[in-house]
Amino acid sequence: MTTSTSRLAAVVAATSDPAAADPATSQVVFRASAVAHDAVASTISLGQYKVEVDEPPALGGENTAPNPVEYYLGALLSCQVVTWRYWAEKLGITVDEITGRAEGDLDVRGFFGLDDAVRPGFKEVRVVVTVTGPETEERYRELHEVVEKHCPVLDLTTNVTPVRSTLEIG
Repeated sequence: MTTSTSRLAAVVAATSDPAAADPATSQVVFRASAVAHDAVASTISLGQYKVEVDEPPALGGENTAPNPVEYYLGALLSCQVVTWRYWAEKLGITVDEITGRAEGDLDVRGFFGLDDAVRPGFKEVRVVVTVTGPETEERYRELHEVVEKHCPVLDLTTNVTPVRSTLEIG
């Protein structure tokens, strides 16, 4: 058993009972902060990490880094991978390899305010996950259903999440 696999098994074992016994222990807060620079770029701090965000020239940027919606697609795919791995371990389903790809359709008229009937976000996002391993197709379909039900970033897209935005003038 590899270190990462045994670490995941330990997480599965450690999280199931305590979180079920006391829901207060299952509350986690994640944070991010941003500092704008250049025309539309920003440096985002995520815990100990920093990532750069920019836009292509057509949206006012210099294309020096992925744009926010590309990061969303990356967040969705990486969350899918984590959720696949976690639930495969929890359900005892062997997965040899997981790959994924995602694409989304965005009409920039919504962002630019050219048509208020056009939403500024994706009209549709398509995710394809390819999984290989020794299990039956039925077992992988079962796992897929569980992943779709439990993936946090997918949930952010498919359900309404309240967001409170506050303006501070400094």
